[in-house]
Amino acid sequence: MSEIVKLTRLSHGGGCGCKIAPAVLERLLSDLPKSALAFPDLLVGIENGDDAAVYRIGNGMALVATTDFFMPIVDDPVDFGRIAATNALSDIYAMGAKPILALALLAMPLDKLPDHVIRDIVRGGHMACEAAGIPLAGGHSIDSVEPIYGLVALGLVEEAKIKRNDSAKAGDILILGKPLGIGILSAALKKGELSARGYQAMIDLTTRLNSVGMSLGELDGVHAMTDVTGFGLLGHCFEICRGSGLSARIDFAAVPLISETRQHAINGIVTGASGRNWSSYGAEIALEPGILDWQKNLLTDPQTSGGLLVACAQDSVSDILSRFHAEGFADAAVIGKLEAGKAGISVSM
Repeated sequence: MSEIVKLTRLSHGGGCGCKIAPAVLERLLSDLPKSALAFPDLLVGIENGDDAAVYRIGNGMALVATTDFFMPIVDDPVDFGRIAATNALSDIYAMGAKPILALALLAMPLDKLPDHVIRDIVRGGHMACEAAGIPLAGGHSIDSVEPIYGLVALGLVEEAKIKRNDSAKAGDILILGKPLGIGILSAALKKGELSARGYQAMIDLTTRLNSVGMSLGELDGVHAMTDVTGFGLLGHCFEICRGSGLSARIDFAAVPLISETRQHAINGIVTGASGRNWSSYGAEIALEPGILDWQKNLLTDPQTSGGLLVACAQDSVSDILSRFHAEGFADAAVIGKLEAGKAGISVSM
């Protein structure tokens, strides 16, 4: 019988909850030069914390490049590989691009994991790339103290159709593609309090490719787009606000939640990353009376392979929601609006 290994017990964090907090990351990168000044063909760099780098390659086309990797969020090795790869590919879709190629990043504690577990992690990554219709064409591996897996992903997009996170407009409507709560479900899993139904919902959402981003990239009415991952909904929405010079209003009652998440949040289950996220950007958020701590924790909850967040013209809302729903994103919903004003977010009931 194969040895059963609990992957989540071999790491100090999991999924996008492993990300360095926004304020810390900003401090660490503060002294880097602005690459776009030296490289005019670099259309998107690190300036606004966008999802991927974009480089002009000629004939109206651009190359999109990203990398994403993390420690296990689940114990099943195939599921871990699928989730990590799906999450990495999301950055390509968030730019409105089509993925073309991926490379694997594999760091494993060889003294703690049997070969079959590592093979299953890699197999899960292959499955996600297969679903995206691209080759997993190679990569790099090291012996590590904790298990880490992810991808380098490349994509192509027409220059005119790049969807940045800093190009929203006043009056834009905010649409979220997937429900919130992945971080809280992962915390419940570690505590042994997640039901089989909750686990299945978690796997279904984190392995669902955000490939609808390619379709949304075709629409002029989509002004800005990003994906909601480790910084939580408020963190990634604030990136749109800061980059675009706008303020946002979010209606908590309209934000879709994974069904089991609400009760876990009310019961006080929360990730450490949620608190770190709030410490990073909480000063820019106005919570209106009636917003409770468990609701704030959901809004800052780190999402692994989370949904696309779209800022779009009012007359494009129906078309965008139809595209989400047609591709299986049944929970996609309007959650708020962008307005002229100082960068920040207000949350109401």
